[in-house]
Amino acid sequence: MDALSLFGLFAVTAMLVAYALEDRSHWYILAFAGACGLGSVYGFLQGAWPFGLVEAIWAGVAARRWSIRRQ
Repeated sequence: MDALSLFGLFAVTAMLVAYALEDRSHWYILAFAGACGLGSVYGFLQGAWPFGLVEAIWAGVAARRWSIRRQ
């Protein structure tokens, strides 16, 4: 497994864990947004720009949810 695949595995695993823990704290929502950002970077680096674009949108949605939830 090359470094890019390991990076992608880390990003997707972080997304899963943060999503599962979102109800515990608004900080997990922010972690999910960050993990989606990493997933977006992974998508663009591997050449799957639709995946990268969708993950960037999810990162924005999650960041907005974090902003609303923390208030």
